Amino acid sequence: MPSIPHLSVSLLLLLVTACANGFSEEKKLLHSEILKDEAVARLFELGKVSDSEEFLERTFQSAASVRAGSLIRRWMEDAGLQTWVDQMGNVHGRHEGLNPREKALLMGSHLDTVIDAGVFDGALGIITALSALKVLKIKGMLGNLKRPVEVIAFSDEEGVRFQSTFLGSAAIAGVLPVSTLQVHDKRSVSLTEEVSLIESQNRLTIYDTSSGVTVQGSLRMNSIDISEENLLQLKYDPESVYGYVEVHIEQGPVLENVGLPLGLVKGIAGQTRLKVTVKGTQGHAGTVPMKMRRDPMAGAAELIVLLESLCNQPESFLSYDGQCAASAAQSLAGSLVCTVGEISTWPSASNVIPGQVTFTVDIRAMDDLGREAIIYEFSNRIHQICDKRSVLCFVERKHDADAVACDAELSSKLRSAVYAAVGPLSDDELLDMPVLMSGAGHDAMAMSHLTKVAMLFVRCRSGISHSPAEHVLNDDVWAAGMALLEFLESLV
Repeated sequence: MPSIPHLSVSLLLLLVTACANGFSEEKKLLHSEILKDEAVARLFELGKVSDSEEFLERTFQSAASVRAGSLIRRWMEDAGLQTWVDQMGNVHGRHEGLNPREKALLMGSHLDTVIDAGVFDGALGIITALSALKVLKIKGMLGNLKRPVEVIAFSDEEGVRFQSTFLGSAAIAGVLPVSTLQVHDKRSVSLTEEVSLIESQNRLTIYDTSSGVTVQGSLRMNSIDISEENLLQLKYDPESVYGYVEVHIEQGPVLENVGLPLGLVKGIAGQTRLKVTVKGTQGHAGTVPMKMRRDPMAGAAELIVLLESLCNQPESFLSYDGQCAASAAQSLAGSLVCTVGEISTWPSASNVIPGQVTFTVDIRAMDDLGREAIIYEFSNRIHQICDKRSVLCFVERKHDADAVACDAELSSKLRSAVYAAVGPLSDDELLDMPVLMSGAGHDAMAMSHLTKVAMLFVRCRSGISHSPAEHVLNDDVWAAGMALLEFLESLV
């Protein structure tokens, strides 16, 4: 396989090619100033808007989230868009184009973050879209768009504060249950008290899962009055929408491994989140004999190892009438992943057998039936293990999202835009633009209930995301911006 040049070298070659084809170097430099230099500067400026001084954190309707929305709104106006904030806190910027009655192209991503986040997740999709539209404005072409174009900075995708993902995009798509308005938040910081125990001094961490604020209450604290009725009114009419396009960092290592900056997304894995509670008998760590314990911690540990084995080798576990369900196991190959993300115990002290252990499970796969087979098998085996250990187990489904396939026609147009803007990514025909599956959920997942969707992934260093180490090359930001610009110019 021939070596692949770094994108910065490729872009220099493309500048020469563009000049030979009649495109001026000045035009390319203008694009660089907006699509790269300014875009990167804005990404890092937005990355400084945080609720914590020690790390990046912006959760739904927090003070930093509101400040970030105001900053994004200013950038939307700088791109020539009319702006507003809806009753779920989503920030909108729209240009009507030549025919306001045409179906609108929607673009964007989310403005919220996880705790201790990087600066690119979510923000990249908002900033690249605005940068491309700003170039059209500078060129005097914004008013020539054949259809309305709208950029949306969704208020919540990560689900950190309320443990309910896609609050922003699900409201626009019309799939957010009205009961969500009454969901209480989760404090991100634990309360720690000094507790004097008989045998030693220990710190007992008490987790307060609710601060008493609901989704509706958090919006009202920011002067946004929302009711069940006007939540339903946020849904866009499907007949008014042409499609949704989202640029996002890959959050995986594939693009970096093949040495390419951009990749198309063909689909997003379905996802189920479970909350598993194991209840035993609380007791003194030193006085209860081992054989007489009903220890929920040991039971939870066995369940977690079971989950890992099940998802590593589903063909060894899935069965029907005693026969391995080969078709279900085969459908899961290459896409099934299972994760335990949170574990909490009560009480949490070094010299106490806990009375209760709770942990979360995240199961993702491209095949929805296969994912359900895994959940069914895991649930059955949970109860077998808990019965054996004489502990009680409860399984709650907290979140479900079916797998999403990206629209073939819209994806094809996005692919053509990449080639028109950046040129062939490699002179090796075997290294065509990668077409990737997304194991992470994105706002496109919720928006697929409203309209056809397409996504463009951007290379990120070592595939790291949800971390301060998250990094995208400046030239890759430029490449994504040029691809969106070309895509938009096809609408002129």
